[in-house]
Amino acid sequence: MPPDLLSRTRTNAYTAVEPAGGKRPLVVLSPGFPWPRSSLTALAEELASHGYLVVAIDHTYENYVMTFPDGRVVTCAACGRPDVGDFEKAIVEGRARDVPFVLDELIRKYPKRIDRSRIAMAGMSMGGVSVGETMLADPRVRAGINLDGRMFKDLPERGLSRPFLIFGHEGPEDSWDLNWPRLTGWKRWLTVAGSIHPSFTDYDLLTQQIGVEFGGKLVGTRSVEITRRYVRAFFDLHLRVEPQSLLDRPSPQYPEVKFCAPETC
Repeated sequence: MPPDLLSRTRTNAYTAVEPAGGKRPLVVLSPGFPWPRSSLTALAEELASHGYLVVAIDHTYENYVMTFPDGRVVTCAACGRPDVGDFEKAIVEGRARDVPFVLDELIRKYPKRIDRSRIAMAGMSMGGVSVGETMLADPRVRAGINLDGRMFKDLPERGLSRPFLIFGHEGPEDSWDLNWPRLTGWKRWLTVAGSIHPSFTDYDLLTQQIGVEFGGKLVGTRSVEITRRYVRAFFDLHLRVEPQSLLDRPSPQYPEVKFCAPETC
């Protein structure tokens, strides 16, 4: 893979742009481990282009390289240590502390831009697992999406009553089976035929363009299109109270997407 693949990739985002007036709903994005926040660029742009404030987090010491605003560079202290104790649980719990801190700072800095009654979170892989843990830790996060994250830390038996979407690969997943009954509020479990783990990031699309195949069957922009459409539908429903038939029944426009439950997936 060319070392400058990502740096040469142009996005649709701009820096130092003043947002439109009024308070807006906020969505927090948490990437997979050890991937950077840029792996969710297409999703962030989709949400921002439809009026959401979006903050994607680089969790310190958890991705290959991270640059702070002052120019300091830190590397991945957690990489190469998956066998140390309850590694995955420690990562999830750490991220569940990161997000409330980020929310505190954003609300303090931008009190006139953020609608504090409309905050939600989506995460991919380890980031997806962290969504439920974050929602348990911080009631400000009203709704959450787990993008293809195996749940290394189970939800407590008392459950989670806020809206939650599991959106991932086709086929069985034991951790989703176990935690499904503990989601006691609005919930959906959707799988995407032909998807693989990177299908829920930008990487599947980018690598296809240079002839590198991960083994998925979704060609071109299809994986990005499906992820963007269903994620936005979820947030439009739960942060804007806009009905979404896409989340009520299978869609002929997206035949790859299947509605699941433990006994059917």
